[in-house]
Amino acid sequence: MANPAYLVAVGGVIGALLRHVVSTALERESFPAGTLAVNVVGSFVLGFLTAVDPGTDVLLLVGTGACGSFTTFSSFSVDVVRLWEADERVTAGGYALANIVGALVAIGIARVLASGL
Repeated sequence: MANPAYLVAVGGVIGALLRHVVSTALERESFPAGTLAVNVVGSFVLGFLTAVDPGTDVLLLVGTGACGSFTTFSSFSVDVVRLWEADERVTAGGYALANIVGALVAIGIARVLASGL
């Protein structure tokens, strides 16, 4: 087994860079699509990994490191508050629901796909 801290750190760098790329490509002033995308995709990847159980090293590198820095609960929370304060209450509620439901559906699909392996 590799050094756990090293695996998490390397995965964290990869996830943070990917998050920046996705957010830059998808982010819009009126709707935080980038944050929604990384949260749903990251949930899918982590759901898949936990279902196939690829081993401790892969879970540390990809699950804890990459998915941990790729997804973002703090940005999601700030986005909801900003939309709410901008009197975009329906959008704020829809965005919060889309993050939660989207992540749960992504995990469900990932687990179903993983069970077919």
